Amino acid sequence: MDFLNLVRDRYSCKKYSDKQVPQDILEEILEAGRLAPTAKNLQEHKVYVLRSQEVLEKFDSLCPCRYGASTVLIVTFDRNSVYVYPGEKRNSGAEDAAIAATHIMLAAASKGVDSCWINRLDPEKMAQTLGLPDNEEILMAMDIGYAADDASPLPNHSKRRPLEEMVVYM
Repeated sequence: MDFLNLVRDRYSCKKYSDKQVPQDILEEILEAGRLAPTAKNLQEHKVYVLRSQEVLEKFDSLCPCRYGASTVLIVTFDRNSVYVYPGEKRNSGAEDAAIAATHIMLAAASKGVDSCWINRLDPEKMAQTLGLPDNEEILMAMDIGYAADDASPLPNHSKRRPLEEMVVYM
């Protein structure tokens, strides 16, 4: 599939079937996140794959946005292994983890697997509930699976600002 068509057609799925993503396809999708570029090649992100009923119930207790997906990915970064920008006001953790998450999302779409970026959660409560290490910060969660037969994009999915409003040539 052409990349721009893939990006255009991909949408945040809000209703999943109970079909599990096969392990080999999931690993190909996760490989895209592993290959994502990071500042100074620090590779400080980690992906937790939530699949067991017990762990998904813990996730559901803190986040209402699983939409029936059989798998949830939690993307984190190691606060102790980030590149600190000159001026020491920012670091690369969130952006590197976001690049990895985006690679995962687009790789999923290329395999016919649907996803939804979830940021409606309290990262600290989720990390504590899942027992994640103190040095890791949750960037986001992602539902991943196959859309239910009656799933469709939200009505505002294709509404985008014109390129002229978003790009400034200097």
